[in-house]
Amino acid sequence: MTKIRRLEQGDWAHYRDIRLEMLADTPTAYVEPLESASRQTDGQWQARTANMVSPGNVTFVAGDAPGSGRLEALMWVALRKPQDLQRPRQAILLSVFVAGRQRGTGLADSMLRRCIAAARDELQADLLELGVHEDNVRAQRFYLRHGFRDTGRREPYPLDPAARELVMELQLKPAADGGAAKPYG
Repeated sequence: MTKIRRLEQGDWAHYRDIRLEMLADTPTAYVEPLESASRQTDGQWQARTANMVSPGNVTFVAGDAPGSGRLEALMWVALRKPQDLQRPRQAILLSVFVAGRQRGTGLADSMLRRCIAAARDELQADLLELGVHEDNVRAQRFYLRHGFRDTGRREPYPLDPAARELVMELQLKPAADGGAAKPYG
């Protein structure tokens, strides 16, 4: 199986390559058009990578050693900014991609388990949220299989306001009293 590791600042060019592959493979899964991403400068890709490895962010990749070779998969989880202070502390799963040649190998399952653990243990989140395009049934099934639930909330999809994103969440920490998680704040 492909090695899973943390994204590092030196991976910026490989991050750029996998991001462009992501946008070409599944345009409705991400809120950035391929054309826009393709025009970014090296400095912009370096800044994007720096953000993904900064405090409050955990990004896992699968592939070759840092700074060398190709990435096969990426998952990025971060603390939600701003936090909804009426809800338990939230993290958000921002980007998920596994290259076609790695689909069905269990790599996505392994990486998502790492993201869930990082959100709970490193980011100290009580809930992990995500948005998934209403037409991306494969992704919806994947998240349901990992314990996420459809909250019933729908948000306009930024690239096409006529389309919707389903908001899903996973409770990471049980409430101390056995009931619902306490609000963060």
